[in-house]
Amino acid sequence: MLVFWKENLVLLAVPKTGSTALEGALAPRASMVLRDPPHLKHAPCYRYKRFLKPFFAQAGGQKPELMAVVRNPVDWLGSWYRYRTRPDLIGHENSTRDISFDDFVLEYCKGSPAPFANVGSQNKFLRINDGAIGVQHLFQYEQWDKVIGYLQERLEMTITLKQKNVSPAMELSLSPEAEAKLRDKRAAEFAIWEMGRR
Repeated sequence: MLVFWKENLVLLAVPKTGSTALEGALAPRASMVLRDPPHLKHAPCYRYKRFLKPFFAQAGGQKPELMAVVRNPVDWLGSWYRYRTRPDLIGHENSTRDISFDDFVLEYCKGSPAPFANVGSQNKFLRINDGAIGVQHLFQYEQWDKVIGYLQERLEMTITLKQKNVSPAMELSLSPEAEAKLRDKRAAEFAIWEMGRR
């Protein structure tokens, strides 16, 4: 999470949406960088509202606008799947090394997925307790030029990104049956992604 106090902007770090690359480029410019522990770096909207919003209000009476990036659910799950194939997770309950991408996605669709497919929800991340969207500025990961364009204008700076925390390269394809089930069981994930379209 990055806080830009003068610009009245907080950039939330939705996992697997390029937040580490943004942090690398923007941290020197930010007033505050929350990178550890992970539950603070990746604090969702409801946690921000409960803990950080009151803190910022007391610090200066400000109510910063929130910004986030959301990724196509199939690609987002693909990134998680590839990330969990890495060698240091072999033998761990989170490893996807011996699991097909279809099986990973089908497990994710369950109400209580196994640890290897328990990767959270972009929809839940971006909503506050009453179900409303918690960010004022939502961008699709697939429209990266608009993400950068907005930040460059808002922060009055040129941004150069370097890839960081990238999942291992791997060709993935999802069967039509698995994608149909994902769209049915996790329709809210696709709906929140569509809200970021510009």
